[in-house]
Amino acid sequence: MLERLKYNFNDPGLLTAALTHRSAPSAGGLAGVEIDNQRLEFLGDAVLDLVISDFLYHHQPHLREGDMSRIRAGLVCETRLAEVARRLGLGEALILGPGEAQAGGRRKTSVLADGLEALLGAIYLDGGLAAAQDAARRLWRPYLSQPDSWADMLADFKTRLQEETQGRGLGIPHYELVETQGPAHARLFTMAIRLGDQQLAEGTSGTKKEAEQLAARDALFLLKS
Repeated sequence: MLERLKYNFNDPGLLTAALTHRSAPSAGGLAGVEIDNQRLEFLGDAVLDLVISDFLYHHQPHLREGDMSRIRAGLVCETRLAEVARRLGLGEALILGPGEAQAGGRRKTSVLADGLEALLGAIYLDGGLAAAQDAARRLWRPYLSQPDSWADMLADFKTRLQEETQGRGLGIPHYELVETQGPAHARLFTMAIRLGDQQLAEGTSGTKKEAEQLAARDALFLLKS
């Protein structure tokens, strides 16, 4: 895994923490001490958003803000993160609890995605933003180098999701606001998609419409995976 990552940690403890799932016997510990990857995952998520945003801003000057948001969302969604993690061989390096390992945790999309974000967060702490940017761009090169493949990310995911659910006889998805965060000038809305009694996915953005699109995109990936 490290050979494919092409980054040598100065602090091996950060690498261990990034690979340690919360289910591992060693997880937990004192506040502020990185024993598992939950806090690193939070940090890595922000780092990845910044790296992809910076790339789109500087390399795709023709894109409008809304298009950049949709493309970024498609490039950093959970499914994409898991794809990159599998290509890296991250699953075999994860430190899991016995129960999670037996439940197939090394192959779970959510576990792989969280682990990869944590790894990027650890690289950021260990080597700075330049190191994290280099690692993220290298890992995402197959996607960043093919802008023609971004067309689906600009599509109307709500329409595509409804076509998919109706085609399968599942009915029409419904959207509901589940959370509002932030001050009045910088609101973040979280919208959820439901099919009957089942919640499929959530999306968070500065507008309800964009949050619905993000939720529909993740729901579509879920149905087709």
